[in-house]
Amino acid sequence: MQATAYTYDPETRSGSVLLDDGTPVPFDAAAFDAGGLRLLRPGQRVRIEVQNPENDAEARQITLVTLQTF
Repeated sequence: MQATAYTYDPETRSGSVLLDDGTPVPFDAAAFDAGGLRLLRPGQRVRIEVQNPENDAEARQITLVTLQTF
C-alpha cells in the first residue's frame, strides 16, 4: 500500500502517514525500523505494510514503512 509521510519525530522514530484518501495512520518505531530507513521527511512517498487493512482506521496498524521506489 502507498501513502505520503505526514509527520516524523527522529527522537522516537515514530510518526504518521496519510493514505491516498487523506486518512492519517500512525506508525511506531518498530515499523520505522523494519523499513531500514534512517530519516523520513514529510511529503515523501512511502510504501507501507498494514495489519488489519480492511478494518476501520483505528484498527489499522502499520508494520513497515519504507520509501516508495518506481
